[in-house]
Order: sequence, then C-alpha cells, then structure tokens
Amino acid sequence: MTKPSTISAKALARSYRTERTLTTVTGLLAVAIAAVVLVAGAGWLGEFRARRPVLDPLVLDWLGGLPPWLARGGAIAAGVLLAVLGLWWLARSLRPERRPDLELDHTDGRTLTVTASALAGAVRADAEGVAGVVKARVRSVGDAAEPALRLRLWLREGSDLRQVWHELDTRVLARARDTLGVAVLPAAVRFELGSAQRRRVR
Repeated sequence: MTKPSTISAKALARSYRTERTLTTVTGLLAVAIAAVVLVAGAGWLGEFRARRPVLDPLVLDWLGGLPPWLARGGAIAAGVLLAVLGLWWLARSLRPERRPDLELDHTDGRTLTVTASALAGAVRADAEGVAGVVKARVRSVGDAAEPALRLRLWLREGSDLRQVWHELDTRVLARARDTLGVAVLPAAVRFELGSAQRRRVR
C-alpha cells in the first residue's frame, strides 16, 4: 500500500526524484575524485605519489600496450553510452506531466473511461460555482491507479476563505470522490486572493 504522504506529493508538484538522484550521485562522484586528487597532491599518500604526474606513466604504458581496436572500441562505446544517458535524462526532464484517464468500468465487453480533461473540466465548473471564487484552474495528475488533483483558485476580494475551503471540501471534492468511486482523492489547492480595486485619483 502506498503511504498517504507519497500519494499527496503527486498532487503538490511534479516529482523530480530521478533527476535529483542522478545529479546527487554525479556530484558525490566528482567530489570523491577531487578529494582523492587533493589527498594525493598534498603528499598524504607519500612524497613519491605526490611528485608523479596525474596521468601515471604506468597506466599510460598499459593503455599503450592494448590493441588499437580495443582502445578505440572502448572509447566509442563509452561515448555512445554517455550520449544515450544524456539524451534519456534530457527527454525525461522535458517530457510533459502525465494526465491519466480513469477507467471506471472494467466489465468485459464494455468500458467506461473518464478522460483527464473531462475530470478537470467538471471539477473546475464545480469550483467556479463556489461563492467567492472568480476563476479556477484544475489539473488531473498522478496515475490511473492513484489519481490526484491540483487546483488553483482565484478568489474575489473580501471572500471568506474558511467558507470557500469548507464548500470546496464538502461539495466539490466530495462530488469528485463519489463520481470516481474512490475513498481518497488527494488534492493540492492554491488560493490567489484578489487585490483591492484601484481607484483613479482626481
């Protein structure tokens, strides 16, 4: 079972866990290499090691003794691997966030699917009917097994925030849960409070 905090996180913002993990691992690897070079250069591994060049002659001799095709093949394979990894990382970071369609009926011979745009449109219409809400923007996020909603509401000046939240929770979100047949429907709500109307000074 997925923890409620994990489910709710899908509604709050898009997850960049994989990108952050790869960035962290790459940064730690770079720090570790720099630390080893610093320790060797400071002479902590011995004066002989500190005086030797960064590219150890023994390593260069070993590489020079390898067949040319093996060295070239290894360099090409490493370059292709890094290029594929970089393109995959770029595509993953730039791809649009998923907006799942929900299948409400799995009976053989018939299907009932609610599209993400239809769900967002229905919730948006209900939210805009709440007293004090001027405009609403709704997005369906998560996946088909664990859907979530992300709402952004613009409120009229002087609106009662508690009343708006109460009506949103007991009417709008409750109707969405009943329609989808789910007991839990995580939702992240962001309120934009209207500013006072500007008056022209004469």
